[in-house]
Amino acid sequence: MKSQRPVNLDLRTIKLPITAYTSILHRISGVILFVGVAVLLLALDVSLSSVEGFEEVKAYLGSPLAKLVVWALLSALLYHLVAGVRHLVMDTGHGETLEGGKLGSKIVLAVSAVLIVLAGVWIW
Repeated sequence: MKSQRPVNLDLRTIKLPITAYTSILHRISGVILFVGVAVLLLALDVSLSSVEGFEEVKAYLGSPLAKLVVWALLSALLYHLVAGVRHLVMDTGHGETLEGGKLGSKIVLAVSAVLIVLAGVWIW
């Protein structure tokens, strides 16, 4: 019996559908949020400990690197939120077909891109 399984397992040459990319990005954004919340909670703890701690966190958050990190965390949050709404819509029975899934993925990427750009404008 001849196996019809794919023999090319080089991940750089395998073409994934857009739905796979949105799913992978949803998982990555969840991990970024998990780590980012810990960092933000640490900053909150330092800022609430004393007046000096508050001034230290305030000065740190004014730097361009900190603004970039906050923008990255906000971007992960916005993407995760939009993709999560897509999953909730799919749970109601809408967009479960192949065409609906592709359209939903394109909408998630477009809406997320607009929100991320707006967040960048707001932060900078």
